[in-house]
Amino acid sequence: MRFSIWPGPHQDFADVLALALHAEATGWDGVWFADHFLPSDGDRERPTLECWTTLAALAARVPRVTLGSLVSGNTYRHPALLAKMAAGVDRISGGRLVLGIGAAWQESEHRAFGFAFPPLRERMDRLEEACRLLHGLLAGERVRFAGAHYVLEDAVLRPPPLQRPLPLLVGGAGRRTLRIAARWAQAWNAWGDPARLRDLCARLDAECERLGRDPATLRRTAVAVFALGEAPPAARVRGMPVVAGSPERLREAVAAYRAAGVDELVVPDFYFGGAARAREALDRLAGEVVAAFR
Repeated sequence: MRFSIWPGPHQDFADVLALALHAEATGWDGVWFADHFLPSDGDRERPTLECWTTLAALAARVPRVTLGSLVSGNTYRHPALLAKMAAGVDRISGGRLVLGIGAAWQESEHRAFGFAFPPLRERMDRLEEACRLLHGLLAGERVRFAGAHYVLEDAVLRPPPLQRPLPLLVGGAGRRTLRIAARWAQAWNAWGDPARLRDLCARLDAECERLGRDPATLRRTAVAVFALGEAPPAARVRGMPVVAGSPERLREAVAAYRAAGVDELVVPDFYFGGAARAREALDRLAGEVVAAFR
């Protein structure tokens, strides 16, 4: 089983880099980064790092670990441009990128920055078209595509990504999102406790089987807050699933995620209370929980 970290975007890049380097040095498998332009709480004065420039910088500075967007909002960039960006970051990293994508949901930043925010059905239509053309581009194909929202005429990535194909991850738990992931992605992500992930993985299996795809070829990743000791205040975790308690309790939860079909757990640092405490918390998790699954 893989274990990765998710540094929050509302901090200095120096702190994100330090945490990523620490995670790499202490045996974590990956570093993920969110794609937002404003905090979800509406505080427009709080800094927010841009996802893809941050990933490019991490790719050049942090060795070994997988890097990925969790997830890139499809409404923010034309998918062909996103493919070009991802190919570049993959080459900078030496072939360690996962391109995570979703339909996008945060209306406030769309309004603030002038991005169109269509109704959910259209956003899902756009996501499905985007995944279809990304699938071809990231595999190194020449893509001719004429959809309702995107048109490509003999598009090709040169230089191509080092990974062929560069892995595509689709994030989300809705019925249509699961269908899109089963059809086009190499990986999938959702938030939830083990019971929820067990249900979602079963539904994802069914979608794969409906398409004639081996479910084992689609990696499953999950996000949850892991806290040794007391659970963080509800205001700090903002509705995220929380697994808290003794090391034994956390090990039981990880085993339950694994039994549910999860291949990778992603631990956010949003609730640790600063960079120094985040490193200490990750070290405790690595020694008292993660080590049992290595």
